Amino acid sequence: MKKGMIAASLATLLCTSAQADTLLGLYIGGQVWVNQAEGSFGEGETNQAAFDFEDETQGNFFIALEHPIPLIPNVKIASTTLDTIGGATIEGSFEFEGVTYNANSQLDTTFDASYVDYTLYYEVFDNDLLTFDIGFTARDLDSQIDVVEQATSQSSALSVSGFVPLLYVNTIIGLPFTGFNVFAEANFLSYDDNSIYDYQIGISYALVDNLVVDLDLTLGYRSVKLELNDIDDLYSDLTFDGVFAGAIVHF
Repeated sequence: MKKGMIAASLATLLCTSAQADTLLGLYIGGQVWVNQAEGSFGEGETNQAAFDFEDETQGNFFIALEHPIPLIPNVKIASTTLDTIGGATIEGSFEFEGVTYNANSQLDTTFDASYVDYTLYYEVFDNDLLTFDIGFTARDLDSQIDVVEQATSQSSALSVSGFVPLLYVNTIIGLPFTGFNVFAEANFLSYDDNSIYDYQIGISYALVDNLVVDLDLTLGYRSVKLELNDIDDLYSDLTFDGVFAGAIVHF
């Protein structure tokens, strides 16, 4: 009798564990992103300088936890490295952080616009054919912009930090019997003269797919727009875009 009860208890425990593995999901992913930046920045809508930026290879990663508890959102944390260097010969005078650069000055800049996204989201659909998530993101900006004049070594610097709220959407469309998926993800915000978007589209392939772990390879295109109007004294109209390759592990 006792052996039967123990066996039944073990069976119940194993069943519960299997269900927990099915319902709880931990996702860890990363990308190598080759991007090109273009645009301008400065200390006002009419006081901006356009720079020729170099192509950069950036590394980005995320971790997400999904669970079956109603009303409590899922959580995703993503870190994006977004820095570049550039140069320009300005046509008119340019003022940045209290320093005035004269017309025809040759300037170098180091522009670091890296950030961490904290996202809370809900799964509207979640099956093999269609996944659709919606939520909100708090983008933690931690940026540093340096400008140096080549001839005189005169320099100025601006630090930008703070949280920006964004709307988050994500969708995955499965292609049956192929192992491939098509996906799109975006964070975006538009108000007054500020416009921020960060979207990516691409395809993924299920290289490993079993009860223990899933491994997907990803390939796609990503674009980040930073049109800012007086965020910590920064005005900008910049776009970073390019192709990426990555991987996602699901436990």
